[in-house]
Amino acid sequence: MKARLEIGAILRGCDFEKLGFSAHQLRTFSALRDCRTAALGGHLDSCDSCGHVKISYNSCRNRHCPKCQGVEKEMWILGREEDLLPVTYFHVVFTLPHELNSLCHAHPEVLYTLLFESAKQTLQQFGRDNRWLGAEIEVTMILHTWGQNLSLHPHVHCIVPNGGLKKDGTWQFPKKGNEKFLFPVQAMQSVYKSLFMKGLHALIKNNALNLPSDFPTEKQDYSHWKEAVYQKKWVIYAKRPFGGPNQVIEYLGRYTHKVAISNHRLNSYDKDAGTVSFEYKDYKTGGEKKEMTLTTREFLRRFAQHILPPKFRRMRHYGFLSNASKGKSLAKARLSLKVKAQEKRDKAARKAAAMERLLGQNPNSCPCCKAGTMMRVGILPPSRAPPVNTELDNVIWIEAA
Repeated sequence: MKARLEIGAILRGCDFEKLGFSAHQLRTFSALRDCRTAALGGHLDSCDSCGHVKISYNSCRNRHCPKCQGVEKEMWILGREEDLLPVTYFHVVFTLPHELNSLCHAHPEVLYTLLFESAKQTLQQFGRDNRWLGAEIEVTMILHTWGQNLSLHPHVHCIVPNGGLKKDGTWQFPKKGNEKFLFPVQAMQSVYKSLFMKGLHALIKNNALNLPSDFPTEKQDYSHWKEAVYQKKWVIYAKRPFGGPNQVIEYLGRYTHKVAISNHRLNSYDKDAGTVSFEYKDYKTGGEKKEMTLTTREFLRRFAQHILPPKFRRMRHYGFLSNASKGKSLAKARLSLKVKAQEKRDKAARKAAAMERLLGQNPNSCPCCKAGTMMRVGILPPSRAPPVNTELDNVIWIEAA
């Protein structure tokens, strides 16, 4: 169902260039504003049977654009299904306390990398411990930085299989008593907090960060701040296991290519009043749906804080599915778990069927007569102003194939 309001429409209705955003944030906003409009150009197709004409404008393909993630998400999921093993999968979430938000604002790339590394080391440290598993585990991590009301809430979602790969290439399931979850959550919280704060202290001590103006730099003030952060409960949320591989895929589909806010959550935009209203879930009241109204400036400020640094990887694979060892390690795991050739062929067949559904039997079929084929007859060059006559103006004609 098409959204009633889009972020692009909000950006086209305001002068976001004058609101003090960084160059990278402005480039992102410009891409979202121009996505699937005449500004990016497009192409003109005509049916070879009934003559129906259709204009398709180009997508921005920006990873923060709500409109550009659908196909990207589906293609990624199809590739990931091949890596799934016939075991239970757990869902773990590592969060950062809000006292670190100012540092995340100032140095998102450094702080989010430290978040990834601390969560990874925590899981791997427990996995390699013979008391719990004694094997190399695999972790898929996905960074999210937002809460439902667009506030800054950095956390990583982790997908962890039920067991790991031993040095001899055999699969090790959890030791008896650890079936509910691989490792004790409270012990993980302590290790995770220690790893992150140790890494952060080293960065501050080595002057690797330009600290925000409100950050306590005096030795005594810094000690009090650090002690207060240590006293906070660093939340690790271990959800119940997935029901099976299909649920893992469904989860991946909902989280991998998610953006800070989808177009479907936008309720209204009042250009004259300069306000934006959107829907959110209030987890303090059991996930009750509520509406929040912000000034356009504040709405865009909140959205902008979730624009990741250029080339920053928000999805990462660690352990035996890392790029360095994936091929050999995955083959060993499948062999140990006795994954049969037929199961591999079934996965390949499901992937082929999904690709067919995604792309369609004939993606170029005419939406009007259903019998003809849409043929490319012209291209629309990029233009900041939309064409007056969308069928003819600004069209460069080319020969149809």
